[in-house]
Amino acid sequence: MNKNDIYEIQIDDIGNDGEGIGHIADRQNGRCFAVFVKDAIVGDVAEVKIIKVKKSYAYGRLMRLIKPSSHRVEAVCKNARACGGCSLMHMSYERQLRYKLDKVKSCMKRIGGIENADDLCEGIYGMDEPYHFRNKMQFPVGVDKDGNIKIGFYATHTHSIVDLDSCAIAHPVNDYIVKHLRSWLEKWYKQNKNLIYQEESHTGLVRHILTRVGFKTKELMVCLVINGTGLDKSCREELVAAVKAATNEYGNGIKVTGISLNFNTEKTNRILGDTCATVYGQDYITDYIGDVSFRISPLSFYQVNPVQTEKLYSKAIEYADLKGDETVWDLYCGIGTISLSLAGHVKQVYGVEIVPQAIEDAKINAKINNIENATFFCGKAEELVPKFYERQAENTDTALLHPDVIIVDPPRKGCDSVLLDTILKASPDRLVYVSCDPATLARDIKYLGEGGYTPDKIAVYDQFGHSGHVETVVLMSKVNTVKG
Repeated sequence: MNKNDIYEIQIDDIGNDGEGIGHIADRQNGRCFAVFVKDAIVGDVAEVKIIKVKKSYAYGRLMRLIKPSSHRVEAVCKNARACGGCSLMHMSYERQLRYKLDKVKSCMKRIGGIENADDLCEGIYGMDEPYHFRNKMQFPVGVDKDGNIKIGFYATHTHSIVDLDSCAIAHPVNDYIVKHLRSWLEKWYKQNKNLIYQEESHTGLVRHILTRVGFKTKELMVCLVINGTGLDKSCREELVAAVKAATNEYGNGIKVTGISLNFNTEKTNRILGDTCATVYGQDYITDYIGDVSFRISPLSFYQVNPVQTEKLYSKAIEYADLKGDETVWDLYCGIGTISLSLAGHVKQVYGVEIVPQAIEDAKINAKINNIENATFFCGKAEELVPKFYERQAENTDTALLHPDVIIVDPPRKGCDSVLLDTILKASPDRLVYVSCDPATLARDIKYLGEGGYTPDKIAVYDQFGHSGHVETVVLMSKVNTVKG
């Protein structure tokens, strides 16, 4: 097999990121080459051009569909194939759900060693409406070779911006925000060619447009990420006018509550810097999960799919099996969404989060909801929790030493082994693990299993339709003597 070879391939499997997988027999060496093909799905027969060859596998580009799969549908978005945001929009939603459920079960068996994963899994909870579900968007901004403003998303595995005027998974107001801010940028770019950020040279000003929408409150926040310290007064005033014009045109009760600048002057792939300044209104929006209201700032972590999040957190609380007298640790608590959602069901909850602004928001959220049994700490969970545990051990505070329930909702990398060891030492009766990556979830479950915990229930949620990402909730209970 060589680069640029063309083959007719039957797609018979799906990869971790949703890419199709076909196989080509290497008769000379008595083996089979796996070929990963973006935009192909199980059941497709396709003409594929080889673009990269490794020792035992290759990457191919879909050139032509010879026979489309029965699971293939017409993508709602015309840019779906080029854009990196929706890698599965050409796959029927029912097949997407099956793929994600199988993905979680496979990780549980293959990585976690959980042979009865099929029996433990309750199934997957899909969306009633798998479009326009995102409450947060981050649009990179750039200029093409002809000097035209580009606002959209990065193409898959690149920093090349696919220019968009509409997004099928974003709240619809975003189409109007992009339209009016494009006009605003075009006007000011003619006057100042340094207005738009150039990633290669790390020059220019405007890098990203971030938006957040409260689905229940209909509040809108717009945040401009800039490589600098501010905008000229007249430029700021027209920015505010452009955002207001966008919301007025969209209507439907959406109101602008805040426009801000975020300062990121580092040469980095990280989108947001550490500090913000308010240009108009306030520096947050408010939204609800159930009956609990949350203040959300540009730097806050808040689940992007509010409808599914409410279902997800309800399942986490159900798994925690709370009676009202429990002490709970909520690790990676963000702005306190899980902590405050379960506060009415427990005696005391302690939340830990690394982002200072998120912890400030969590404390404010507790106050505005009149919740007094939630305490929050700022720091890395893998550093702060072990120190916290050791300090409480010296004070012999058994309520803090041995919480009844621990809930973890870590980033994609999962939990640090030091944190997992501390969890095992704390020896809670129940552990609820919320995860956005089934591979690291399965790895951590295996580690906890070696320490005396077993998974009892697994529920899978589709938070991110048309992508390969999936959210999982696992209940684990103590069955043996915990190591340490």
